[in-house]
Amino acid sequence: PAADLKYLKQWVAEHHGVEAFVEPKTTVTEVTVVLVAADGEWTRRRAGGDKGARQLSDKLDIPVYDVQKVGYPQRMRDFDARRRIERNRELRRELEDG
Repeated sequence: PAADLKYLKQWVAEHHGVEAFVEPKTTVTEVTVVLVAADGEWTRRRAGGDKGARQLSDKLDIPVYDVQKVGYPQRMRDFDARRRIERNRELRRELEDG
């Protein structure tokens, strides 16, 4: 969809070292794409089906991988782990401060 493509283009422009990982259609969701930056920050959007997902490399000028073949990058999992730690620290501070 045009709105999703616009968002993805903007996200790529604002982040460094972005790669795309195409996720398959499930019973709940259409084909989606996860963009992962060099620091592990990520975002997910609809990809416009299989054809749209495969065209992302040209449209966004980034590498595109099939997540079923290569898996998710470790930097994405590390980013999520850091965020969980940061959220837990913030919650503890809020509880301590009353």
